[in-house]
Formats: sequence, structure tokens, C-alpha cells
Amino acid sequence: MNVLASLAPAAAAPALAAPDGARAGVGSVLLWVALPYVAIAVFVLGHVWRYRYDKFGWTTRSSQLYERRLLRIGSPLFHFGILVVALGHVGGLLVPDAWTDAAGISEHTYHVVAVALGTVAGFCTLSGLAILIYRRRTVGPVFSATTRNDKLMYAVLALTIVLGLAATVAANIVGGGYDYRETVSPWFRSVFVLRPDAEPMAGVPVLFQLHALSALLLFSIWPFTRLVHMLTAPVGYLTRPYIVYRSRDERLGAAPPRRGWERTP
Repeated sequence: MNVLASLAPAAAAPALAAPDGARAGVGSVLLWVALPYVAIAVFVLGHVWRYRYDKFGWTTRSSQLYERRLLRIGSPLFHFGILVVALGHVGGLLVPDAWTDAAGISEHTYHVVAVALGTVAGFCTLSGLAILIYRRRTVGPVFSATTRNDKLMYAVLALTIVLGLAATVAANIVGGGYDYRETVSPWFRSVFVLRPDAEPMAGVPVLFQLHALSALLLFSIWPFTRLVHMLTAPVGYLTRPYIVYRSRDERLGAAPPRRGWERTP
């Protein structure tokens, strides 16, 4: 369904009952059609610009030398947690439910596994991020190396994770359950096949909508933050020759020089 079709009243009832009058109006088209393409354009072109004009700034700006104890706890929690969260989003948003049904995975089984793994991974990610933010705020040298850009990135990243975790807990643990694969997933796939349809997002719970909007904001600022390191790998190190270090000091040995003659073998 294209944009014009999404503005027209739908003949068939949506899979998830929407509130009265909840249809894809101008505001919905701006939020769920125009804004995603703006975010995608900024994400792609921003990385091209960053690589061309700030290639040497394409780095994590590691602070490991300043403090290691908290980093050893927070960094694995955050990175392994966010990896599971990302894989879960890829499976939930890109894989239609018809494919999982064809693979013999029932909707109930998929839902239980997704909610359980997603909740655990979400709390691990949030805990790791909280430790990293605490470390960055309380350790003097690390805080001195923190830029305004870093503070904005941490704020938007934390907001996105909190909203996603809150949406999952509120809808599927506290509430009666909500299957976002019937609404959010079709909208997400429609954007990437260039046939955007804003109507499925009309009846989506507010927390899921806020989570999606915060994710669009995160991807918009992504190219201009240290998050660019996620798209690179030190492949060149595999074939780079060894670096030879030579000392300019006259004293080449470890033992200090002694006066007089020395017996040599």
C-alpha cells in the first residue's frame, strides 16, 4: 500500500483494532512515512560525510587507560545485551510471522521466547549502560574526556532502551500481551520496500510509538557520534606488517653500566 492508499479509508478492518478515528492522517504520514526516510537519509549520508571529512575521528575514543574495573563489568553487559536485542529486533521486524509458522514455530512459542530473551537482554543492556554512564560521570579523567556529543548520545541511547524495555514489560508482562508483528513489523517492512504504509501504526500503544520515534532519533545522530565504530572492524591488522621499535638510548641492555673494564665472553 502506498502513501496515497494509506490516506484513504481502509475497506478491511486492521488486524489490531484501533481506537475510533485512529487512521493514517497527515500527522501519521509525517511521523511514519516522511520521518523514517529523513532518518535513513541522514544515517547514510552522514556516514559518507564522516568517513570523507573526519576519517581520523572515526574511533571509539576508548577510555580504558583511565579506568578498567567498572569498564570490565559494564562493557560486556552492555555489548552482549545489545547484540541479543539487535538480533531480536531483526527477527521480529524483518521476518514475517508466516515464515516462522512455516518453520514449525507456533506464535505462542515465538512470543514466549521473544519476550523472555528480550526482557533479560534488555535489563542486561540497561544495567551495563547504567554502569558505563556512572563510570563516565564519577571517574574524573573519564568525565574530562566526555564531550557534549557523548552526553547527547548516551541520553538518546538510554531513552531508546528504557522505552523499549518499558513497552515490552507493560504490554507483555504486566498487561495482557501485544503482538507488534501484526502492526509495527508490516509498517517497518513497508518503509524498506519503498511502499510506506502509516496505517498499521495508528493503533499501536504509545510506548511502542515513542520507542520507534526515539530509535529514529538515535539513527539520525548516529553518524556524528562514537557509535560509528560499530560499522567498522580492524581488518587491516590481519595483513599489516610487524612494527619494529628501536631505542635511541645508548644504553641498550637492561643492566646499568659499570666503571672500568668488563669481562666479555
